[in-house]
Amino acid sequence: MTRTLLVLGITLAAALPAKADLTHRIQSSVQLEVGGASTRAVRLGNSYSVSGSGVSTSADNTAGALGGLGAHTNGVNALTPVTASQATTGNAFSFENAYRAGDTIPTSAPTVGTVPAFGDVTSTAGGDNTGLSGSITTAGAITLSPGGANTKAIGQVISELTVR
Repeated sequence: MTRTLLVLGITLAAALPAKADLTHRIQSSVQLEVGGASTRAVRLGNSYSVSGSGVSTSADNTAGALGGLGAHTNGVNALTPVTASQATTGNAFSFENAYRAGDTIPTSAPTVGTVPAFGDVTSTAGGDNTGLSGSITTAGAITLSPGGANTKAIGQVISELTVR
């Protein structure tokens, strides 16, 4: 009887299906990029500030005036300067006066390849692809060669093994 159960158990175990899904995926890529020329120009505006204590001020012979920005010509404001003197001799005082002339407004459209004379300019030269290359062998070895300025080379190999 034990022998019969043993044979029956082995037969049933052998009859059950075995499931072993196995997936292997390999993906490889090379990306070569050559950047284009670009320029960013931001026109800076005019600014004026004044602060202080314990001083007497005047501007254009007007006592108590704080000066400031006047009419503008081509985008740059005229400055009315402040003259300050200690209000009471021997007392503490502080005075600060700051002026920044803005960028002039261009009178004509920009020309391709030229950069306006603004206060905030960033310019990047176009990329040079001389020598830029990349390859991946069937064994997954990556070879990248940099180009000139403003280029990028990226290589990758992804190997995925899924067992379910």
